[in-house]
Formats: sequence, C-alpha cells, structure tokens
Amino acid sequence: MRVEPVPALEGHVAVPGDKSISHRAVLVGAICEGETRVSGFGRSADTEATIEAVRALGVRVDEPEVDALVVHGAGLRGLREPSHALDCGNAGTLMRLLAGILAGQRGRFELVGDESLSRRPMERIAGPLRTMGALVETTDGHAPLVVEGSELHAVRYELPVASAQVKSAVLLAGLYADGGETTVVEPLPTRDHTERLLERAGADVRRAPGKVSVRAAERISLGELEVPGDFSSAAPLLVAAAIVPGSELTVHGVGLNSRRTGLLDVLERMGARIAIYNRRAIGGEPAGDIEIRASELVGTSVTAGEVPVLVDELPLFALAACHAHGDSVVRGAQELRAKESDRIAGVVEELRKLGAHIRATRDGFRIRGVPARLRGGRVDARGDHRLAMLGAVAGLSSREGVEVVGAEVVETSFPGFFTLLGQLTR
Repeated sequence: MRVEPVPALEGHVAVPGDKSISHRAVLVGAICEGETRVSGFGRSADTEATIEAVRALGVRVDEPEVDALVVHGAGLRGLREPSHALDCGNAGTLMRLLAGILAGQRGRFELVGDESLSRRPMERIAGPLRTMGALVETTDGHAPLVVEGSELHAVRYELPVASAQVKSAVLLAGLYADGGETTVVEPLPTRDHTERLLERAGADVRRAPGKVSVRAAERISLGELEVPGDFSSAAPLLVAAAIVPGSELTVHGVGLNSRRTGLLDVLERMGARIAIYNRRAIGGEPAGDIEIRASELVGTSVTAGEVPVLVDELPLFALAACHAHGDSVVRGAQELRAKESDRIAGVVEELRKLGAHIRATRDGFRIRGVPARLRGGRVDARGDHRLAMLGAVAGLSSREGVEVVGAEVVETSFPGFFTLLGQLTR
C-alpha cells in the first residue's frame, strides 16, 4: 500500500467502536444472565476472534447489523468445555481476559494464538491466577495456554508492571473467588473499562486511589450497552491533522476516558490546537467530539508515569515529535518491547528510513525534531497494526510518499482505515 503526501486533511468523521470495550462487552455479556444488546460494536479481526471464542464456549451471538450484537449470556458458570482449542488470533486482550473467566468455569480449556501472540508474555496472568487457586499452564511462559477450572479464593495482588489486561484477568477471576474481596493494586493508573463494565452489570466493585476490588457474584446482567468511538483509532487521524499544514479535522463520538487520552494532553503540551465539543456519556464512558487543527509543534518529554495512558499512541507521538521544534524523549516505556512487535525497535528503525533523527534507548526513544516533512520511503509494518498506521500517517506528511509493506495488518484493529484516510484528503 502506497500512501502519497497530501496538502491537508479536512472533514468530519467517526471511527469504529472502541476495541477494548467491544472485547469486554462480548466476554462479560457471555457470563451475564439474559441478553446483552451491544451497539457501536468495533468490528475487527481481533473482536471477531472474541465472538468466535464465546460461541465455541456455547454462547449464542446474533449479529443483526455490522456494528450491533446480541449476546445471549450463559450465566456466570454456564460456559462449556469446547471440543477444540480456542483460537485467539492476534488478540492479547482476548487471551488474557478470557483466561480469568475460564479459571472459574468447569472443564479444561486451551487457548492458542497466531505467531505474534504466541511470542507475548503470558506468565504475567498465569502467576496471579495460580495464587487464586487456578490451574494454569503456559508454554515456556507463552501461549498455548491451558486453563482448568477450579475453586478460587480471593487475593490481594500488586501488579509488578502497570497492565490493564492483567488487572482485568484477576478481577474477572475475582467474580468466582470465595473469601472476601479480590483486590488489584496498580503502580500507575491503567484503563478501567473492565471495572466500569462490571459495575454496570451489577457486580460489587470498589475503587480507591491505586487499587480496585471485586467480590464474588451470584449473577450479573448488562442489558444494553453502547460503545463509544475508539480513541486509539482516532489517534492516527488526530496526529495526521496536527502535523500536515492547513489541516482541520473533527472526529465525532470518541471515547474520552482519561486513562486512554494521554495523547491529547501531550499534543496540547506540544502546542497542538485541540478543542472538545458535545461532551456526553456513551455506554457509561465519557465521550465527545474532538476538533484539531494543524499548528507548529515543540518537543516535549513523556514520563514513565504518563506511559500507561498513551502506550498504544507512543509510535504516533514519535512521528509528531519528528515534526516539532527541538528535542523529545520517552522514558519508562519498556512495555513497548512486549507488544505485537518490539515497538521501540520498530518505531526507531522504520522512522529512520524516512529521514527522522531518532534513536532507541532501553525504555523508549530520543528524537531531534525538524519542523519539516520527512523524506519518505518504505516502512515495514512487521505484522503490527500500530506500525502500519504509523507508516500511513508518515506518508501523508512526507515529501515523497511512503510504501507500507504488510499494510493489511491494519484489519486487526481498524478495517477501512486506508479508505477513510482517502476521504479526508484534499
């Protein structure tokens, strides 16, 4: 896929439903009583894998529209042992959260993934689940993963690394745990979609600064849920509009959960012209319309404390920093090395091909910004949807265009991404 430079981006657009919430809506809906009607569902390869996984566990899922689902819940303990391994594809959220749910079911469950997912660390969920009494086996710390349902007991677990997926796996297992509250203590705040959804479903969830707890439940029920637009899907469009001179773009109905929108704070610190209108709640999540206009940017630093609230957007921050006046640095982002690819190495090596002045560090990168378009060239997505979108945005803001090799991996999270980009150029 070749992406040519454009004079500007302009228009009004909506993005697919939030992928993180869409995963959770299907998984929690599967263990609810009665029907869960989901609107605004973020359809992608990853969330399709979640639908197929719960179907394999005996849950009926109707799909009346492309962005609407009806999940016929089996109840908290109603999932059945499948006849084959559950294929999680490339979806780490699915594998890690589902393991927490399956720890409290009856039966033996094997979870497998593609080559990329099979390289990602799974002991980080297996460990805490074992402390709760679960029987969990990994393959040298990775998938395939085997979970056998067992009697669980409540624990207090301190996350060694800030991770919403690990937190969520423990909280979901806590729905089945006897002996009081299951508590997760976070070193830094991470996205809180799971606890919001469990509260909405009637679970006994207690939140305090730095920790969240849940008690065992007898039943939960969601009813109806509307999913807001995915901020991580909006992010490439926002960064493109910030760095391509003359651009003016509005993205409507985007989730504005403060544990997801760190990129907005960083872009504003760099001098981006951002306004938020029509603030409202969508599905129990804060949301609104984001307007952004191109402006001259200045370099900034991203600290370790900020990383969890923009970890998926750090590659895009790197690109914005390449176009800014002065130096920028990211620290405390070693978690990027355990994503679909080593995103520190990937971001640095691919942007340098395009003419960027960027170098890797152990836990991030350093950038010398030049307020001009990058040269352009060729970007290898490395099987990582975030790097594919990074290459596309770099192409829009380049002098010569960018060839994105492996661009089809974008379908993992944002089907139609390239078509949408084409509609916004002038």
